[in-house]
Amino acid sequence: MIMVAAMAAVLWGTGMVMDTPKRARWTMIGLLLVIVMIIQLVLPDGHPLREATGGDVRLWALIVAFGVIAFGYRKLLRGLRAKASPQVVRDTPADKPSAMSETELDRYARHIMLREVGGTGQMALRRAKVLVIGAGGLGSPALLYLAAAGVGQIGVIDDDTVENSNLQRQVIHTDDRIGMPKVQSALDAMRAQNPFVQVKPYHRRLDASFAAELFAEYDIVLDGTDNFETRYLVNETCVAGKIPLISAALTQWEGQISVYDPANNAPCYACIFPEAPAAGLVPSCAEAGVIGPLPGVIGSMMAVEAVKLITCAGDPLRGRLMIYDALYADTRTIGLKRRDDCAVCSGSFT
Repeated sequence: MIMVAAMAAVLWGTGMVMDTPKRARWTMIGLLLVIVMIIQLVLPDGHPLREATGGDVRLWALIVAFGVIAFGYRKLLRGLRAKASPQVVRDTPADKPSAMSETELDRYARHIMLREVGGTGQMALRRAKVLVIGAGGLGSPALLYLAAAGVGQIGVIDDDTVENSNLQRQVIHTDDRIGMPKVQSALDAMRAQNPFVQVKPYHRRLDASFAAELFAEYDIVLDGTDNFETRYLVNETCVAGKIPLISAALTQWEGQISVYDPANNAPCYACIFPEAPAAGLVPSCAEAGVIGPLPGVIGSMMAVEAVKLITCAGDPLRGRLMIYDALYADTRTIGLKRRDDCAVCSGSFT
């Protein structure tokens, strides 16, 4: 018995020194108990090894039974506590007071000082509802800056989980959140950055069965996805709901961004890109690579355009496509027009 206890202590202590996760340490001790029970069952009475490990299998069976009961009780208690605890900002955000608190006024003071924003614009941001499609490279900075700016309700939809390869550019996620749903990781980061915003995470893939219903809850949509199927679905849904769409894309060292808003005489995404390119013609970031800070530049631009739309400040990128070449520090802006024969927005607006 003493020898087994000593071995368990050595396994636990070695695991602590090597920074092995607790779950792995408990697994090793569990394996040790299994080996001891096998020794008790297989070896004959009086065998030195059997005597050194307790001499009676019933004793070890009792210890294992108590361990199983304790583990089950702990798991049950955690589940009951989780159900009893209040859920912080999931799908039903709490109502906000109509006036900003002193803390909020101080937090947004640099906005309020701007003549293009002021107190009226900051209150507009506070009332605004913005949906971000994708919590990856583009979504990361966009979400953080929307939260920092005080956008009242921010929705984020993504069916992916955080992976190690994301962390080179998806700055909203951290190493200790690998394996966590991206929407949950983004929610934690935004709440830590600004507890005054309300975040609605949707851990699922966007599809046509619920897109219209989801978009109807929001004033503006930001599309940071990396596949054309979703981009066309987002554009069609925004056109149908007369919702401004801020869409951006990346590849290697280059990014592009525009505001697609046919309800305000700007083209929709399909006016400029009527059909998806042939397979393999436009490789994804996973296939072609992307320089780490580039999503930060373009994603931040998406947040800026959203703030401009909400506060009616300046001249948003309606009818213009901005292309940023990070490798040569070059920016170009191309004028865009609606197409009379557009399959998506033609005839939808007068």
